[in-house]
Amino acid sequence: MQASTFLWFDGHAEEAAELYTRVVADSAILDRQRDADGRVVTVVFELGGQRCIAHNGGPQFTFGGGISLYLECDGQEEVDAAWAALTEGGKAGPGGSLTDRFGVTWQVVPTAMAELLAAADPAATDRILTAVHAMTRIDIGVLREARDR
Repeated sequence: MQASTFLWFDGHAEEAAELYTRVVADSAILDRQRDADGRVVTVVFELGGQRCIAHNGGPQFTFGGGISLYLECDGQEEVDAAWAALTEGGKAGPGGSLTDRFGVTWQVVPTAMAELLAAADPAATDRILTAVHAMTRIDIGVLREARDR
């Protein structure tokens, strides 16, 4: 048995899979399935080691914020690069969340955030989380300042 993330698109499955595999390290498109007219119907790809399927199913279903892709980044440079690529044509949200141009919601989070929270006392944790909720793209320096206040 294998679990995969299945993403339903209205004509943009290939474009989305190409963007996602460019943004996320250790990613690749594994297969493109086409209909009789040569149009891409389904793209199977690996996103940072996780198998995903992007399907051009039509307008019946749209994405919502109740589920998102969680992208953990190793540092501020990775956060900034992923954020720039994924918000292009999309929309920034609170606390490291964004909706890309295809309507898929992402959480772009630095690994440093978990490290800061794990080592923080309760008051510092509150300050860090308050800082996260006040920003869109997460800034590790601001989180460290909040911890140290």
